[in-house]
Amino acid sequence: MRLLLIDDHALFRMGLRELLQRRNLQVLDAVGSGEQGLEVLRHETPDVVLLDMRMPDLSGLDILKRLKQEYPKLPVVMLTTSRDERDLIDSLQQGAQGYLLKDMEPDELINALMRIVQRGETVVAPELTAVLAKAVQGGENSAPGSDLMDAFANLTPREREILCHLADGQSNKLIARNLGISDGTVKLHVKAILRKLEVHSRVEAAVMAVEKNLCDRVVD
Repeated sequence: MRLLLIDDHALFRMGLRELLQRRNLQVLDAVGSGEQGLEVLRHETPDVVLLDMRMPDLSGLDILKRLKQEYPKLPVVMLTTSRDERDLIDSLQQGAQGYLLKDMEPDELINALMRIVQRGETVVAPELTAVLAKAVQGGENSAPGSDLMDAFANLTPREREILCHLADGQSNKLIARNLGISDGTVKLHVKAILRKLEVHSRVEAAVMAVEKNLCDRVVD
């Protein structure tokens, strides 16, 4: 996987570059401004761009707009400290393929990037699932559809349990540890959940669960 990093914080930018390279990912360049990033794109073709939200000259959203105008098929992922609902929604509406947080575990970051590049998924940091669900609820006034509730009814008790863990923002590894099952088993259940709910990513499934109040308790 080939990446381009755009972040004005030099220490974070260089540290992330080294971390990714140690994981055998190819970082084409790590630059401190949107203009520098656009210059790199004139002679390099990354698989994904990691873009900071808070930038001193052009904001991350301004840079995102320009990137999507000039390179509409290029996946761009916001990598930020902002948990603000407006930043999240604006980024997705402007075409970001992902919205991830800088304090996430390295393995989770890399797994998210793999899902974006290899499967074409839109990935949102698990901690922001509830924020996204709240925004969806605020923008849609329709009543819960019977078809959707039927889809939830088709889930097995174990699948419903795992879906609630997803809605709580837990990774497969953490779910497996909490339930005393293997990572592989969790992956099979997640795959079945996505198929039954007719969605393409765990984020979509988690948002649906939160939006419809499927989980009536806080997952430990």
